[in-house]
Amino acid sequence: MSAAPPSPAVVLAAEGLARHYTVSLGFLRPKATVRAVDGVSFTLERGRTLAVVGESGCGKSTLARQVTMIEPPTAGTLRIGGLDVAHADTAARRALRRQVQMVFQNPFASLNPRKKIGHALEEPLAINTSLGRAEREERARAMMARVGLRPEHHQRYPHMFSGGQRQRIAIARALMLQPDIVVADEPVSALDVSIQAQVLNLLMDLQEETRVAYVFISHNLAVVELIADDVLVMYLGKVVEHAAKRELFDRPRHPYTRALLASTPRIDRAARRQRQVLGGELPSPLHPPPGCAFHKRCPHAQARCAAEVPLLRTPEDGLTSGRVACHFAEAIAKLPAP
Repeated sequence: MSAAPPSPAVVLAAEGLARHYTVSLGFLRPKATVRAVDGVSFTLERGRTLAVVGESGCGKSTLARQVTMIEPPTAGTLRIGGLDVAHADTAARRALRRQVQMVFQNPFASLNPRKKIGHALEEPLAINTSLGRAEREERARAMMARVGLRPEHHQRYPHMFSGGQRQRIAIARALMLQPDIVVADEPVSALDVSIQAQVLNLLMDLQEETRVAYVFISHNLAVVELIADDVLVMYLGKVVEHAAKRELFDRPRHPYTRALLASTPRIDRAARRQRQVLGGELPSPLHPPPGCAFHKRCPHAQARCAAEVPLLRTPEDGLTSGRVACHFAEAIAKLPAP
């Protein structure tokens, strides 16, 4: 029996998505496999934001490259607008790329220093549409106004703008083709804290206007709490917890999620006193530990954790619709929130 078609509201769906790399360990040594993304599944609906969080090396950026079709998946399926990317022909894939755009971490590096901002915004239209020069310029100027840039900025170069202004330009360029999905890879981490809130508010305002869906890659849970609808927590290429934002922040069920929340800086003085630092280092992706990949850093680990890989499941207490990969999720959910 064929699978039921996705809901019309679903613009992105991954099922068992994987990306593996074969690496050489040296002369006369066998090659090894790095499972950068290993069996990730999720759906994203129009107008919603899925945040993907975790430490450096957990697979966040690799997942972003899968969604933006920069790299093909090793296994699993990735559907954009209901179409399986892996089995799409060249013409269909080219059309899909218009529907998925990206905002990078460093706004200066993502802009051509030799091109004026107006040209940078008009270029996607020149490549992907049949619009004339006057209409392209009109749309570029309209988009500049939407992201808070002035008309005279059209003829300026990237080095003439602040970091926050450059990221506004990058956001404007990503929206020029009216995509269904925007992948934002650490879009505010290179900005001053005072500017981060402005850019996040801009992203949320644009989402409300256009109903674009965001895949928001971040390691900053304070930022995620502001912008996300749902949160995907990754560790060593796998999803360890996936839940609605409020559920995850109020009742985290995986020890890794709890550790990330506990290590997040807080304004409140009492919360600062309780702040914890996640101990140990991320294991080598070349030699992941047996059983639960987090068990060597987990304060709640038991013998079962070192021997048995936990399945990503819905806890049996009936208090959440989220999923967690932990043998003892029900007991950990009863602990005070970090």
